[in-house]
Amino acid sequence: MTASLASSFAPGPVMVDVAGFELTAAEAGRLRHPLVGGAILFARNFRDRAQLARLTADIHAARGEPLLIAVDHEGGRVQRFRSDGFTALPPMRALGRLWESDPLEAMRVATDTGRVLAAELRACGVDLSFTPVLDLDFGESRVIRDRSFHRDPRVVAMLARALIQGLALAGMSACGKHFPGHGFAAADSHYEIPVDDRSLDEVLDEDAQPYRWLGDAILGAVMPAHVIYPKVDKSPAGFSRKWVTTVLRKRLQYGGVVFSDDLTMEGAAVAGDIHGRAMAALRAGCDMVLVCNRPDLADDLLGRLDWAQDPASVARIRALKPKFAAPDWQALTADPAYRKARKAVQALARAGA
Repeated sequence: MTASLASSFAPGPVMVDVAGFELTAAEAGRLRHPLVGGAILFARNFRDRAQLARLTADIHAARGEPLLIAVDHEGGRVQRFRSDGFTALPPMRALGRLWESDPLEAMRVATDTGRVLAAELRACGVDLSFTPVLDLDFGESRVIRDRSFHRDPRVVAMLARALIQGLALAGMSACGKHFPGHGFAAADSHYEIPVDDRSLDEVLDEDAQPYRWLGDAILGAVMPAHVIYPKVDKSPAGFSRKWVTTVLRKRLQYGGVVFSDDLTMEGAAVAGDIHGRAMAALRAGCDMVLVCNRPDLADDLLGRLDWAQDPASVARIRALKPKFAAPDWQALTADPAYRKARKAVQALARAGA
């Protein structure tokens, strides 16, 4: 298959990454593979804003239909770009603490936070951040902690909705994670296989409520957890047809994109090699699978995966892309609405320091 032919393909079901500040020839070729639908960036891909904008432009230009460019940029300790003008975003826990003294102010600042987060990314060519975290803060999870807004699912849903409104003001969709909830299991799925022994009803009555209340009209995408809930299914949620199709799609009537979490994480190892993991996620009902930090495994998967992308999945992925062009950085930083929102976000970050 020639590169020119591959460049015309609609977005495929695999999201890959790149190693450095600019695309190599091998990476450009990988992005043109018809099974690729997106690229995820990390801190290693950022030197300064000008370099980041060139990199995202090159990724978008790799195919006739630009790929979706995503990043984990939540705030707090999960923020990939932190210098050259990027605002230091507070952890979501700071918004939860503010809610306890002034709920309306917390919602206002949550909207400001979403707006600043999305506007700065979009000014540099990034289409989507995998945010917000909808996990409840049970005080158990070593990986969630202050990434969670709050223990109360109602507070989580309200603050997430406000933050998503801010993302939308800057033209960005949202991805709620980690369905149905990673906050109760203590283990970090990057390095271990977390297990949550609660029943389906217990999880649905608390952890999954934000997904029910927000729905796909507000939440454009969902990322399931690499957590096993043995009273529901022997497989992690992202590899479980019961969780993704029966519960999320049918019972909760969710119609947006479902991303797998990174298939190279230890929590995904139960499904076998990279091909087995991808097939498990896709068969469960995921629209797109992530392969991060292992280009050798990405190439292995792309060489072996035989998967006909459902047109409905293609339509859902396309719907995540921004609906209007972003201003450049100079225009953004001159915008009074952005400047006002940034001031509020910086004040919250200082208060929580």
